Amino acid sequence: MIAVIGGAGYIGSHTVKMLDESGVEIVVFDNLSTGHREFVPDHIPFVEGDLGNNLDLQNLFTRYPSIRTVIHFAALAYVGESVQAPAKYYENNVINTVRLLDAMIQYEVKEFVFSSTCAVYGNPVQPKLTEEHPKNPINPYGRTKWMVEQVLHDYSQAYGLRYVALRYFNAAGASPQAEIGEWHDPETHLIPLVLDVVAGERESITVFGDDYDTKDGTCIRDYIHVVDLAQAHQKAVDYMRAEKKNDVFNLGNGSGYSVFDVIQTVEQVTGHSVSVNVVGRRDGDPAVLIGSAEKAQRVLGWNPMYGTLTDIISTAWVWHQKMNGGKK
Repeated sequence: MIAVIGGAGYIGSHTVKMLDESGVEIVVFDNLSTGHREFVPDHIPFVEGDLGNNLDLQNLFTRYPSIRTVIHFAALAYVGESVQAPAKYYENNVINTVRLLDAMIQYEVKEFVFSSTCAVYGNPVQPKLTEEHPKNPINPYGRTKWMVEQVLHDYSQAYGLRYVALRYFNAAGASPQAEIGEWHDPETHLIPLVLDVVAGERESITVFGDDYDTKDGTCIRDYIHVVDLAQAHQKAVDYMRAEKKNDVFNLGNGSGYSVFDVIQTVEQVTGHSVSVNVVGRRDGDPAVLIGSAEKAQRVLGWNPMYGTLTDIISTAWVWHQKMNGGKK
């Protein structure tokens, strides 16, 4: 059995869906602070609990003694908020993860897949970021993820924990069937914000800086479809079990798209124009962040199915329309 911590959230719920469709036995653990109960199918066991509560963790592992592997998604992930409220991030992302790891060791659960981030790298010193790129996070969010990666190394040495850390670039898109998708409050991700303009939920999209040293002056980022991220987690579990070793992988498309590329692609997919408001740069925004996922493709056999920005935005738009017609 696999315990998916934070399995009612955006990336977690897509991974639960993929594991379930593959016939894997799952239990979802989530405090629903940012996740959505309706994202977890009724036939999948669900435990509402908080990593900060040891009794909740004891309850999870005693009720489901067949848990063999934990996939951990339950983190706070707003860079700006982490700068304003670092204590909140260190408590949830570091201390609560250590509590989870301690409970795993207590119940002899020794396989762990961790949602890390490209934010561990900080400002890039090479065009494409590989796993060997220097780790110099520039905000508390990135530092919490890098700290946990180091904790995992130490726990592996001391307690025999096996782990794979997956460093995401920009997750985007929705399930092709529009059953689940991106649903944040507040929303901070570029693609759903641009779709909000198309849907009439906001007047314009704010672009932070058009004077970067890029092809059109706006920041360039690497976008990866959430279903492809889910697939990578399944492959990470299989790899960890087969090879019995620890590892770290970047997850991205290896292609960079500017902010204006995203806006133009939204216009093409939806057939609607988008009003743009250009303002000054944000502090700490690198001009270009593109990841090399060559290692994940070579070692895990991971091949993204949604390789273009059009693919990603098309699924996001179907989900966005569904939400506008109902829940959102």
